[in-house]
Amino acid sequence: MTFIRHISLHCYLALLGTMFSYVLAAQEGNLAKALTEVDSNYIHTADDFITGRFYFSQKYTSIVLEGRKEIQDLRYRPNTTLNMGIGITYRAFSLNLAYGFQFLNRDKEKGKTRYLDLQTHLYPRNWTIDFFGQLYKGYFLFPKGLGNNDPKNYYLRPDVGVSLFGIALYNLINGSRFSYRAAMLQSEWQKKSAGTWLVGGEIYAGSFSGDSVLVPSLLKEKYEQVDVQKVRFLEVGPGGGYAYTLVFKENFFIMGSATLNLDIGLSREFIHGETHDKISVSPNLIYRAVIGYNSKVWNLNVSLVGNRIAVRGASTNQDYLFNTGNYRLTFARKFLVGPALKKKLRWIEKF
Repeated sequence: MTFIRHISLHCYLALLGTMFSYVLAAQEGNLAKALTEVDSNYIHTADDFITGRFYFSQKYTSIVLEGRKEIQDLRYRPNTTLNMGIGITYRAFSLNLAYGFQFLNRDKEKGKTRYLDLQTHLYPRNWTIDFFGQLYKGYFLFPKGLGNNDPKNYYLRPDVGVSLFGIALYNLINGSRFSYRAAMLQSEWQKKSAGTWLVGGEIYAGSFSGDSVLVPSLLKEKYEQVDVQKVRFLEVGPGGGYAYTLVFKENFFIMGSATLNLDIGLSREFIHGETHDKISVSPNLIYRAVIGYNSKVWNLNVSLVGNRIAVRGASTNQDYLFNTGNYRLTFARKFLVGPALKKKLRWIEKF
């Protein structure tokens, strides 16, 4: 498997966005047309504009081995790059290109992480579609000194690897007045405060492992997962939540959303050449938070998209946690599309 360290390419967004828009339209028929109408008192759509953005972002996929109440959790984190990038959005199509320049990434004491992170978030009018495709190798234990009794250095595990694949799909009950695009894509303007209930579900499959057991030898007497070398899992289930954008002084906003899912999960632990399976119900969480300034033309915001997946094994009452996310600082501007360019972009409008 080839890993990409610095570069994040999202060219596949066009294909995925087009595919799902087509499927949803085919299923809903005339009802979809009614549901996608926008209340202009709440949302300014800017359909004739292209949104251009400049941003800094950092993605991550970390692992947590929970300890008992009196024992701190083992938090394995990747040394991912801070990326600088540009992007555009026109209607349902988005394209972002980013690179982790060396002058932004001089932290060497956390070891090296090789990774391919394809987490993607799509926002049709009445839906959120989250794709997760992550391949990581190389982690460090946080904080310094944990696992090696050296307060000046991190415990490094270049052999620890993670793979995670999944999709989460949620319907917005009040998509005519609440806009994810305004906060997350900067392509619309939420003019008044509004919220919406979210209903949907998710499915995930993944694993994490090392060349040896995941618990450091110095800590083996403190953790029930002491002999676990690898964990695989599959989870699927329904969920629901709520999203709300608070608008004040017309242009400033705070958006927050969260969905709680109750997944049925199957996990398999690998211990000394043997496997131990468990079926359980796990609570998972997807959350978003954005704060910033928005208008018909300009947008400046700080955002976080995160996902917490809990996996329960047979060897312990404590959970394994996958935490994935993307921090981003974005500066965006909308540009009016001229007649000539609009003609070339008709293939996007059809979907």
